[in-house]
Amino acid sequence: MSGLWLALALLAQDHAMMPGMAMPMPATPARAAPRKPAKARPKAKRPGAVVRPAKARAMRAASAKPAMSDMPAMVDGCSAEHAAMGHCTAAPAASAMPMPMPMDGQGEAVEAAGDPACPPEHAAMGHCTPAVTTQAAPAARSGTDLPAGQSAPPPPPATRAADAFYDPAAMARADRRMRQEHGGMTFSQVIFNLAEVQARRGRDGYRWDGEGWFGGDIDRLVVKSEGEGGFRDRVEAAEVQALYARAIDPYWNLQAGVRQDLGAGARRTHAVVGVEGLAPYWFDVEGALFLSDRGDLTARAEAWYDQRITQRLIAQPRVELNMSAQDVPGSRVGAGLSTAEAGLRLRYEIAREFAPYVGVSWERRYGATARYATARGDSTGGAALVIGIRGWF
Repeated sequence: MSGLWLALALLAQDHAMMPGMAMPMPATPARAAPRKPAKARPKAKRPGAVVRPAKARAMRAASAKPAMSDMPAMVDGCSAEHAAMGHCTAAPAASAMPMPMPMDGQGEAVEAAGDPACPPEHAAMGHCTPAVTTQAAPAARSGTDLPAGQSAPPPPPATRAADAFYDPAAMARADRRMRQEHGGMTFSQVIFNLAEVQARRGRDGYRWDGEGWFGGDIDRLVVKSEGEGGFRDRVEAAEVQALYARAIDPYWNLQAGVRQDLGAGARRTHAVVGVEGLAPYWFDVEGALFLSDRGDLTARAEAWYDQRITQRLIAQPRVELNMSAQDVPGSRVGAGLSTAEAGLRLRYEIAREFAPYVGVSWERRYGATARYATARGDSTGGAALVIGIRGWF
């Protein structure tokens, strides 16, 4: 009878393990707390029953094949397909476990590069484990890559890379030439802003106003000259200035030097201090103080503006004021505002360096200066038609 029961159990187990006959794996019940076995009651013996000893029953239970529900949940070697069908529970793959994020030399996280031999979907099924490769740590920051701060700038390079391939002496000469051409060169210019003939009522004359300079962007030697006279008379008034000019601003120069008076008046020597430059809205401005060898203090201010009508036709309004701190009878100059002049000239630039012009000029003497002119038989002022040439080289 025991052999029949054993054969039936083995046949049922073999059918359950046949392919294509997937049996749902019952959930493993939670283990309850162990209870004390109840005291077995003796069964009533039926007539004709065979009494088996306890040892025979234990051997039959040990020889029976365990059922699928009695197998442990964690089975080594459980593939993903069997785990998906519920036959077993796969152990967690090494690739599914969280791995520490790689760090660079500065303690910042570096993103791991993907492994083309092990795609993420295969790694999730436990078929492979991706290789962890990290990006190269960034180079140390230096120079302009450093954050803003108050530290001193890095020293400039003291060597020339070209010296490793060419003669260092030849490269030194080329370096000096390059530095000279990029801010160390010397320039020069001679320009006549006014070189004109003035037609007045009853008295025609001439006038000039120009300067020449030699130097660089910062330091220059400047020579200025201006004067006027009549065609039938000698030069009425003339002067020459020799000045040292120093750039104090991108638009302004400070000038200092000497001035020598010429002409019919007293020939005095003056110390000169002045400024010239470009004011806002492109006004050219000059101003100077003159202290003579006799202690006479005078001043002059000039301003003009080039208004372009076309690329070659330019209108230039111009104003000049002369003042004196005291009467200077030798130079026929009175205290206060001595003379004022305003003019408008229209020039056409045949070339940038050569431009004929035509215009009008108005001049007036004031105060004691006008009285000196009247006593000498000169006019105290008036308008004049001017024709001249503006040029530079």
